[in-house]
Amino acid sequence: MKKEIPLEVINEVPSFSVTKRQEEKEKLQNRLKRIEGQVRGIQKMIDEDRYCVDVLVQLSAVNAALKKVGYTLLEQHTKGCVANAIKSGEEEQALDELMKVIHQFTK
Repeated sequence: MKKEIPLEVINEVPSFSVTKRQEEKEKLQNRLKRIEGQVRGIQKMIDEDRYCVDVLVQLSAVNAALKKVGYTLLEQHTKGCVANAIKSGEEEQALDELMKVIHQFTK
């Protein structure tokens, strides 16, 4: 059975946190688009038989950019989802999940 959301909540002006989340989402999407452009550039470098070291340098840059996106998401998840779960009494589950995510991300 679906929970009904009160009409006043639906018509509510977005709070700072909702606006902030949208800004963060747009920043991450823009970063990913730049990374996508870098990857396409690497593909072109390979097609053009560019010097291997130059390609490797670009691969390293893409790897670092992806890690930065991951760390940003991990931070947002910790400060948002995990913090809220802890406040609502689900700290053990939230912390277990967080540790699994950190372990997976740092492989």
